[in-house]
Amino acid sequence: MDTAVTALPDLWDRLWGTQPDPDLWVVLATLVAALAVVVPHGFWRVSRNAVTIAHEGGHGLVALVTGRQLTGIRLHSDTSGLTVSRGKPYGLGMILTAAAGYTAPPLLGLGGAALLATGRITLLLWLATALLVALLVMIRNAYGALTVVVTGGTFLLISWLTGPQVQAAFAYAVVWFLLLGGVRPAFELQAKRARGGAGDSDADQLSRLTHAPAGLWLFLFHAVSLCALIGGGRWLLGV
Repeated sequence: MDTAVTALPDLWDRLWGTQPDPDLWVVLATLVAALAVVVPHGFWRVSRNAVTIAHEGGHGLVALVTGRQLTGIRLHSDTSGLTVSRGKPYGLGMILTAAAGYTAPPLLGLGGAALLATGRITLLLWLATALLVALLVMIRNAYGALTVVVTGGTFLLISWLTGPQVQAAFAYAVVWFLLLGGVRPAFELQAKRARGGAGDSDADQLSRLTHAPAGLWLFLFHAVSLCALIGGGRWLLGV
């Protein structure tokens, strides 16, 4: 009993305590590593799965927050995804849910950068693990479940089995990836629409919901992702 009582404050201190910032070379090395898996098309085809997790998770979270009934999330091997919710097919809740997908990865990256700027590396890793566990409950296909389990397991293993320096490098790499990886999908969507594809994209759905041009929603996606990259990057670099 005494051991359990003693362990709780230790766990609380570990969760809410601060960890030392990594050296600048570590921050820059993780930036280069993130660029290496976001920019080359071959690596991006694989790493984009992580962005899809954040994208569909954003749809699902906002659907719940706005009072919609979330019925399931599917993640596919071609890095596409689908989030299904029930409720009014119009109105503010539906608009916010549709807008949350492309904005979720960069905003998660910005939130992660804010935590890292205050030295809360362990808190970031545990929050990410908790969000992935919550997402797993709503996954409705085997590939999606496998992807989320592998991702969540990686966060859990890093947070429990490695030292502060490895945790810091991993956390910075993840946040850089979300910030950089959050920029590319909007440009890909813009290119697809320019070729006459992606007619049922989030931007097009938002256009039908709000009667505003899809290009305006594309501009919003670009603005959010680029502003998050600039703001989050400044926090990570300490400038």
